[in-house]
Amino acid sequence: MTDEGIEEVRIRIKKYADEKGYILNVDERQLAAVLRGLARNQERFGAGYCPCRIRSGDPEKDRTIICPCIYHEKEIEEDGTCHCRLLFKNPSE
Repeated sequence: MTDEGIEEVRIRIKKYADEKGYILNVDERQLAAVLRGLARNQERFGAGYCPCRIRSGDPEKDRTIICPCIYHEKEIEEDGTCHCRLLFKNPSE
C-alpha cells in the first residue's frame, strides 16, 4: 500500500462527503487508520471494501460493503457517524 493509494482514497471519500454534506472524522489518527484500511482492501481485493466489516469472499454479496457502504446513510442519520467513524453528520447542517 502506497501513500499515493491512501491519498487517492482520501480525495475520493472527501469528495463524496462534500457532495453529501458530511464531514470526515476530525481525529486524524482514526481517519488515517480507516483510509489505510480502505487503500489496503483496494490493493488486495480490487475494491475499497469497508475495513470495519467482514468480507464474505463472494464479490457479488460483498458489493454492499464497498465504501461508502449501503449502511452508512442510516448509521449517520441515527448515530451521527458511520460504523467506521469515517463519515460524520455535518454539525453546521
